[in-house]
Amino acid sequence: MVPEGDLISDDITRATRQALDNVLAVLDAAGAGVDDVVKVTIYLADMNDFAAANAVYGEVFSEPFPARSCVEVARLPKDARIEIEAIARIDRAHS
Repeated sequence: MVPEGDLISDDITRATRQALDNVLAVLDAAGAGVDDVVKVTIYLADMNDFAAANAVYGEVFSEPFPARSCVEVARLPKDARIEIEAIARIDRAHS
């Protein structure tokens, strides 16, 4: 998870990596992994950041990519530049 005092970065690449690292940490805690993600929603404060965020996304997820949507929002909590939400399937029968 994110180190104390380093929650928000003005660098979209760094912010995207941190957001995805947080998603991966939550998945790991739930006994799931990146391959279990079925849907991702990316919220951007500025759609001009899409290419940079998408490049980092492509480093984490591989084909077949989960379903994805990306929307520009007026403002994010703590004035973050990006927020990422993921939905994953978790098979509790094999936990």
